[in-house]
Amino acid sequence: MPANSSNSRTEPRHHRTAKFYGQPGFERIRQANITIIGLGGVGGHAAVNLARSGIGALHLVDFDEVTDSSLNRSPYAGPLNVGSLKTDVLAACLAEICPDTHVSITSQRCGPDNQAELVSLDSPARPDLVIDAIDSVQDKISLLAWCRQNNIPVLASMGAAGKRDVTLVRTGPIAETRVCPLAKQVRLGLRDLGVPLDIPCIWSLEKVASGRGGPLPSQMSLPGVLGYGLASLALDLIAREEK
Repeated sequence: MPANSSNSRTEPRHHRTAKFYGQPGFERIRQANITIIGLGGVGGHAAVNLARSGIGALHLVDFDEVTDSSLNRSPYAGPLNVGSLKTDVLAACLAEICPDTHVSITSQRCGPDNQAELVSLDSPARPDLVIDAIDSVQDKISLLAWCRQNNIPVLASMGAAGKRDVTLVRTGPIAETRVCPLAKQVRLGLRDLGVPLDIPCIWSLEKVASGRGGPLPSQMSLPGVLGYGLASLALDLIAREEK
């Protein structure tokens, strides 16, 4: 359940955020319910940003565990968390640093078989906005199509691995994406489903650094920038929205 905005006005840690968005906008932030699907480098940063900004409620969705190799991109996990579910670790972190954000978790993979349960169309569980930070191409395409077809606002992240140049990050509709291999696959998949390519997203024009087999090389900066970018877009949309 989103937080009571009347209580948040007296919280000193929220004063500068409320001043930035204006009290009416900040009250909308305090009442908002956002679902974040995918809690890796991008989704984890987005979640921390939104909670610290006073978002009322977060629904965190991920099936994966914290691994040693993911620690170089995570804003919420440490070596002692390796082997634990990302949802559990992030929820515990947010409970400590942002206790007035209501956090619920689902430790499942989001796909065509369960996305209708994870992104409910019925109030009060229906989210005000969904953030897609999924790595799997087909699951990402399916989620974006579901949200677009059911009029649920959604913001999407394209590929962050193997990139470092923050000056090449862009935001806009998926139709405008270029260079990013993940974005190309998403465009083609949505087009095949007849879904308009007007879904807002964040991507990079930087070419992916070549790896020598195995997972792509990655570091924290670019995933963080994309995650914070998604959070910023989400906060702007919510603060401006008249209920």
